[in-house]
Amino acid sequence: MKSINISLARNRRGIIIDLQSPVDYNNYHLKGAINIPYDELLNNYRKYLNKKDTYYIYCKSGKLSKRVSTMLDYLGYNVIMIEN
Repeated sequence: MKSINISLARNRRGIIIDLQSPVDYNNYHLKGAINIPYDELLNNYRKYLNKKDTYYIYCKSGKLSKRVSTMLDYLGYNVIMIEN
């Protein structure tokens, strides 16, 4: 699984997905990130993701982003975990 520093992720092409709850997302999120809560993304990843795109996966603590990035990588998606 690939990972990238938070400051470098902002300058890359791709879609930043913030896994936080909507409340936490409204309090803080990376500029340009879209909010798809952890459980929503895991249960409906085919609805949100395309294997042709690159996704940067983020959460505040890093625990959820590591778990989700590992799973999506296994499923064949191009994902990069954002490290805090």
